[in-house]
Amino acid sequence: MKEKTFKKAVYIVLFILIVIFFTKDCDFFFGFYKNIRQITNPDDILVLVNKNNKLSEDYIPKDLEAIDINYAMEEKYVRKEVKSAFEALAKKAKEEGYQIVAVSAFRSYSYQDELYHSYVKTSGKAYADRCSARPGHSEHQTGLAIDVMGENQDYNKFAETKEFQWMLKHAHEYGFILRYPEKFEDVTGFKYEPWHYRYVGIDAAKKIKEKNTCLELYLH
Repeated sequence: MKEKTFKKAVYIVLFILIVIFFTKDCDFFFGFYKNIRQITNPDDILVLVNKNNKLSEDYIPKDLEAIDINYAMEEKYVRKEVKSAFEALAKKAKEEGYQIVAVSAFRSYSYQDELYHSYVKTSGKAYADRCSARPGHSEHQTGLAIDVMGENQDYNKFAETKEFQWMLKHAHEYGFILRYPEKFEDVTGFKYEPWHYRYVGIDAAKKIKEKNTCLELYLH
């Protein structure tokens, strides 16, 4: 009896250790903003930027280019590869009768700092942490993220638009994923954002869509 109990205890300990090993980099396991790591591969297309992985204050992608004004509201910058992919996506959408434009793209560390603290000032820190990234923790600083809108110019209603349905169906074909999907808030740390898309390359985007997962879980 004692031997069975001992074996059971060993199995439980082993299980816990395995879980820790495979989830040790997942923010939801340790808690957000509590186990912060400095990002050493900021130029990697699959770089993970979130509440526990931070970009340096002076990081700015070297290949930023402006998105064609036909597919952006004002001048918006992204990395060269992302520009080509997004313009191809937006062009195809337009040909099929959908208007998809970039309303936010690259943001500097200082810009994100101002944005985050504006949320803190108006709505409190808890709300700010759920809806905005702290400086250094925003994907927008990588030049790989784009916020989009369609005919309806309200962020909160983008999920109700035909453009959103088109993006759900086709974004991965151009290398983009819905970065903060529903039901993954405990993993990503952010509320559902139907307008926020992240470029990860076609291969990774297709796999993430097939698995119906988020970037954190795909990478780990």
